[in-house]
Amino acid sequence: MFRDIREVEFTVFDTETTGLEPRSGDRIIEIAAIRIKGDQRLATFQSFINPQREVSPAAFNVNHISNAMLANAPEAGQVLPRFLDFVKDSCLCCYNAGFDLGFLNNELQLLGCPPLEKIPVVDALKMARRTIPGLERYALWFVAQKLGIKTQQEHRALSDVQMTVDVFTKLRDMLINKGVSEFTNFCSLFGLGEHFLESKVNQMISEIQRAIDLKVEIKIKYFSNSTAQLTERRVIPKQIIQDNGQYYLVGYCSLRKDERTFRIDGILHLEII
Repeated sequence: MFRDIREVEFTVFDTETTGLEPRSGDRIIEIAAIRIKGDQRLATFQSFINPQREVSPAAFNVNHISNAMLANAPEAGQVLPRFLDFVKDSCLCCYNAGFDLGFLNNELQLLGCPPLEKIPVVDALKMARRTIPGLERYALWFVAQKLGIKTQQEHRALSDVQMTVDVFTKLRDMLINKGVSEFTNFCSLFGLGEHFLESKVNQMISEIQRAIDLKVEIKIKYFSNSTAQLTERRVIPKQIIQDNGQYYLVGYCSLRKDERTFRIDGILHLEII
């Protein structure tokens, strides 16, 4: 079933932490989120969290959250159940999602709760890299500036979420204009949930292998990493290769009239001819 990304509820969230490494004992000290659908902002969530440890000087220099500010804050066991209720039935989104998700799952583990594995997660940093390739850097404030967003990054959870929402919606609209508007395709390009991505890639590999075995042509819709364009191609598939954890289709492309290599996670639709 086609689901337009403008009809899906996303919860954009961000965390501030005592340091950079949860495995070394660093903890979340602030979490914030904005729930959106299309261009509507539906609800906001924000809370300090008492980490039960000191904030490192390096972290304080970035977010300016002091130990005194956290002294009377609720602990994670009080805040995270409310956060999980807030994000229920939505797709999560954050900028550099691996970092925030790593801290969030670490807090859940400390509480004896399962990690967030079966909820879709979109990485806005991944969106920026694949939608506007070639930037000299991809820091949130820099991407925002390039997209014409005037607000300044404050390195506080809620203000960073507000900036991420602005970046996300601008990138989303650019992708819709390129023809990427279906939620499943959107997640296959920019998602972080390994179970979802592996399932999608494995499905594509199976179909491509079937076409190779049958020695037939395929028609694909392909989102290029280098040009950030969605094109339709007719390809005679030759082989599937793997390099640095990525799977690629190698085949003769009738559009370019040459042998080409395509990232399988960039194939949004495949049809055996």
